[in-house]
Amino acid sequence: MVIVAGAILLSFAIGRLLGLRQRLAILVACGNSICGNSAIAAVAPVIGADADDVAASIAFTAVLGVIVVLLLPILGTVLNMSQIGYGALAGLTVYAVPQVIAAAAPMGAISVQVGTLVKLTRVLMLGPVCLVLSLLSGRLHADTDEPAPDVNAGGRSRRGRPRLHQLVPWFIIGFLAMVALRSANLIPTAALLPIATAATALTVIAMAALGLGVDVRTVSKAGRAVTMTVILSLLALGSVSFLLVRLLGL
Repeated sequence: MVIVAGAILLSFAIGRLLGLRQRLAILVACGNSICGNSAIAAVAPVIGADADDVAASIAFTAVLGVIVVLLLPILGTVLNMSQIGYGALAGLTVYAVPQVIAAAAPMGAISVQVGTLVKLTRVLMLGPVCLVLSLLSGRLHADTDEPAPDVNAGGRSRRGRPRLHQLVPWFIIGFLAMVALRSANLIPTAALLPIATAATALTVIAMAALGLGVDVRTVSKAGRAVTMTVILSLLALGSVSFLLVRLLGL
């Protein structure tokens, strides 16, 4: 949790130093540090981000996520990392859950399990981050010359209140439920193989769905500052994650 919070602050600082607007810097920081598109989609209404900022953030995190999925297994092999250590690195670095599974799979089943667990722990930060940003939303609009979110007749923000599904993504609840059922031996052994096959198929569909959300034209219009912010943030997150894995002896 400390690593995720530090990564958010570092990525936000990089974005601001490179000239990004405050809201765009927040979106990029949360997307890089928590869970890519899901974090961006959840944080955007809380801070009142506009559609252009959301599109630019999602496009870059999705494209770089694919690049990381392709390159990370090569790095893990070159560095002769263990399955546990590599799974932890993938879970700490890669953006989306399906991308973590895809990046960890070449190193073995243990890497997939560790990477998924670490990644979902990162995703749990989405709730606290949304709550903090909602509390700071008034100060955010006061400290910037960007327009404030829409308000209703009662003067209350229509976009400043995160909904329940934004604080706790439903796939996290599903994951915890399946862990409980499996640990209690409530899933028949005969059903495990069909479930695993279905999970693999759904993961492939999820990876394809991420591609549907990327428009290269949006990426090209986003600008050099966004590009450098995302790249530098990713390099910083990857470096810190690798150092942590080495320090823990994984």
